[in-house]
Amino acid sequence: MSEFLTTCITKPNRESRHEHITHIGNITGQWMLTREEVIRRIDAKSEAFYTLDRTTNRKVYIDVVREAGKNPYLRTYADGKWNDNLLALTECNGTCKLVA
Repeated sequence: MSEFLTTCITKPNRESRHEHITHIGNITGQWMLTREEVIRRIDAKSEAFYTLDRTTNRKVYIDVVREAGKNPYLRTYADGKWNDNLLALTECNGTCKLVA
């Protein structure tokens, strides 16, 4: 299974804790994927996506959260608990190209 480092995210309103991340990407690699495409790849177990913990430099994997009555969304999972590592990432910029 291929693994990809995620270094940026996109949200419609960066300050809102209620809006989902719409894209993840990697600024150095200049790529970006939609939330739906990332969920499809994670569910198919064909690819994994991760961030690096800022204090330990360990991989923190991105997974799919499914709650009744809500659209699935992306979140990181480390040390046996869900956390908000994705929200700490920078905004994807114009150099990131959407890939399919």
